[in-house]
Amino acid sequence: MLKELRPSLMLLLVMTLLTGIAYPLAVTGAAKAVFPWQANGSLIEKNGQVIGSALIGQQFSQPGYFWSRPSATTAPDPNDSSKSVDAPYNAQNSGASNAAPSAKALVDTVNVRADALKQANPDQTAPIPADLLTASGSGLDPDISPEAALWQAKRVAAARHVTEEALRKLIADQTQGRMLGILGEPRVNVLKLNMTLDAQWPMS
Repeated sequence: MLKELRPSLMLLLVMTLLTGIAYPLAVTGAAKAVFPWQANGSLIEKNGQVIGSALIGQQFSQPGYFWSRPSATTAPDPNDSSKSVDAPYNAQNSGASNAAPSAKALVDTVNVRADALKQANPDQTAPIPADLLTASGSGLDPDISPEAALWQAKRVAAARHVTEEALRKLIADQTQGRMLGILGEPRVNVLKLNMTLDAQWPMS
């Protein structure tokens, strides 16, 4: 029996070394050599400090910034670990609300978001884009549609004392097209858009 067990254990050891250590290290090393920015988390820096990632959304609430897509991620309640609390863009607990479109909780949440957006954008009469009302499947979406950015342009222009036309041009410049021309939808990275906004028209 030992004669049969030894080859099995050796094979397990060899495969563990190959697939569990050597292969991951080789792939990670190759990724860092060819795509260093992406392999290290697509981190965005400002004045030498990391302020976020191009892959993970952030919450913006000031009038002078474009707001991100809502997030439904949660975290354990610090006062009761058996419960959870809202924790927008929590990368450690990526996920959606999983509520059905007919669920009262989801309808109520969307209505609350709609009321907040209308209150913050009183001059906007166009319908609110869906991605400003609903969270993404991951809860971490860093992008919004160009329509969602344009919908907020009046508010941001007023807060920054710039023309709406200037912001429309900025949004167009920041819009990324479909991957390979066919995959996904045009999108705008909110963090990068707001960073460019600060660089061109700092808040007074």
